[in-house]
Amino acid sequence: MKKIYWQLPFLVLLIVGTILIVRGQNSTPYQYDQGMIFGTVYNVKYQYDQDLKEEIEKELAKVDASLSPFNKNSVITHINENTDMKADEMFMDVFALAETISRDTNGDFDITVAPLVNAWGFGFKNGIEPTEHVIDSLREIVGYEKVRLQNGMVVKKDPRVQLDCSAIAKGYAVDRVAAVLQRHGIENYLVEIGGEIVTKGFNPDRLPWHISVNKPIDDATNMKNETQVILNVTDKAMATSGNYRNFYYKDGKKYAHTINPKSGRPIQHNILSATVLTDRCAVADAYATAFMVMGLKEAQQVLKNHPELMAYIIYSDSEGKNAVWHSSKLNLEN
Repeated sequence: MKKIYWQLPFLVLLIVGTILIVRGQNSTPYQYDQGMIFGTVYNVKYQYDQDLKEEIEKELAKVDASLSPFNKNSVITHINENTDMKADEMFMDVFALAETISRDTNGDFDITVAPLVNAWGFGFKNGIEPTEHVIDSLREIVGYEKVRLQNGMVVKKDPRVQLDCSAIAKGYAVDRVAAVLQRHGIENYLVEIGGEIVTKGFNPDRLPWHISVNKPIDDATNMKNETQVILNVTDKAMATSGNYRNFYYKDGKKYAHTINPKSGRPIQHNILSATVLTDRCAVADAYATAFMVMGLKEAQQVLKNHPELMAYIIYSDSEGKNAVWHSSKLNLEN
């Protein structure tokens, strides 16, 4: 009994401390910041007693200055123009990660796809459908093995090689913003850029973060948002790649925005939407694009080899109807 009485003050302190922490968490407001980056909208929600928008936008500006091909003064623009530009830390991080994923996907993810992207009109300029001759000539300068980093400098096998990090840069930017919040000790947040997401902790309702995946309805206006499924994305990163909003029609034929680096043409696989969840948004972003390129069977094999990845894939079945495949460990809300 004496031992129990001796422990009572500590138990009381523990209970009181827990109550004070919970009250503090509940009373701390959520901040809501929004803006533009990479031609799309970013949204950041986080529980903190200060607004960190200025710091968040400084970090996003660094990513833009490193990886945006639309920024005439960015590192990647200078590298594409073959100036003597030394890569910065962000570019080297993304380049190394892209190289790893390119090897793992046998080149289905490839940041050297830029010349083909441009030729099909989804890059820095618009143009007519490229001829077979143009496609074949551009394929000669596409391939992740045609470029490497050496002492911070990008070395190309052919000066015409160009880089396009658009299929990994948004995810990387999300990770960088999340790192800013982490440095401030923030436990509850959501960072989203153009549909690429990282979450931690709880939402303002003190519930786990749940994110919807839209039905793949052809809609270039982004006005139709019907929910396909809601996923539990708490303490995870999530990225979705799909061609149902990024496409164009010409002569009655639909062209997807994702280009197969090997064929040099818009993808023709049956995947309509690939959502990937893992610990880093840049990784999820890149694999989501790779799955769109490689198709369902190969994507399933990659997922089998990588237990740290989960996926929710919407595809067109043999009858042309929408069907779903997802990782067995994926936590579905409905």
